[in-house]
Amino acid sequence: MNEADTDERVVNVAEIDPQYRHAILFRLLEHLTPDQSLQIVVDHDPRHLRLQLEAHYDSRCGWSYLEQGPDLWRVRLRLLARDAAREEASA
Repeated sequence: MNEADTDERVVNVAEIDPQYRHAILFRLLEHLTPDQSLQIVVDHDPRHLRLQLEAHYDSRCGWSYLEQGPDLWRVRLRLLARDAAREEASA
């Protein structure tokens, strides 16, 4: 998937109530097909979210920084199929 994909959903995290942000992002990620991605836009490095996603999904969570601050971070999230995650881990 490249950055020119127009089907990618972009979520400005600042527009989500802080108490619901991570839960909403988890749900959005769970509903992606293996060929879809979700882009989040946030005003800080979302390290804590990354740790939570990796703890929950292990190697199935695809995480790519598209922009890394200082004022704006963009991250592309993907949920890999179980077989694809195993293949990537063994490669």
